[in-house]
Amino acid sequence: MARNLDLTALRSFATVADAGGVTRAASQLNLTQSAVSMQLKRLEEQLGLSLLDRGQRQVTLTAEGEQLLGYARRILALNDEAWGRMTNPAFEGELTLGVPQDIMYPYVPRVLRHFAQDYPRVKVLLQSDLTVELKDRFARSELDLILTTEETLDPGGETLARQALVWAGARGGQVWRSRPVRFGSTSRCVFRRSVIDALEAAGVDWELVVDSLSCQAVEVSVAADLAIFAQLEGAIPERCEVIRHGGALPDLPDYLINMYVRSTGPRAALARELACSLRQSFSASTAPRLAAE
Repeated sequence: MARNLDLTALRSFATVADAGGVTRAASQLNLTQSAVSMQLKRLEEQLGLSLLDRGQRQVTLTAEGEQLLGYARRILALNDEAWGRMTNPAFEGELTLGVPQDIMYPYVPRVLRHFAQDYPRVKVLLQSDLTVELKDRFARSELDLILTTEETLDPGGETLARQALVWAGARGGQVWRSRPVRFGSTSRCVFRRSVIDALEAAGVDWELVVDSLSCQAVEVSVAADLAIFAQLEGAIPERCEVIRHGGALPDLPDYLINMYVRSTGPRAALARELACSLRQSFSASTAPRLAAE
């Protein structure tokens, strides 16, 4: 036998308790007094307990009724929240999220999975591009929300995390010991200038052996131990690892993971909800969040 409490009866019970009587509760629920009384009786029979003390002029709760009231309020609140979330037109539609390839993992899949569970009527279109391209498209209102990797924060943005830029190579690779340094990068990688400046400042000879429009092409070359590249410490590809070079390579600067959210338009409310989910996912970062004026 299923042990399921009747939500309608629970709502009548909680309303009677709050209103102090069946008559006022019936008026609030737009039901007849007899209908409310029958629901209360059915709830008592289902539980095998007396929930109301009817011997007094004003209806009062028994000890068991007081205990059930706390549960009833929580159950009804959760039911009402779920109903509102699932049926509110503000939480349906389509969003476009732009994320650079180098920070797609591990945060974004987890966020999208949970967001889809919380907002099943919202379709999120995930698009990957370089930070500079994402910012251009966001400025043209082609994207509702973007994540970026930058050294600074632009007005209107929010910093979710600060991460170290590190040298990465193939697991167990040795090419990092070669001189000149065999460096790989996409053509418009946001880290490229910082890496070259660091190598030049340290007086380390280098050569660009992989120069591609494709992040995957660079990663494959690095995983094959044909080159090394720079990545955020929290976003090292699975087949690569941080190079423990002991000072043989120059230190690289920290970078910010920033978020920019569309604040106006028909999808602004949805964008804020997704932004909240992303913010929570990055909240474990050791750096505090910063907001630009």
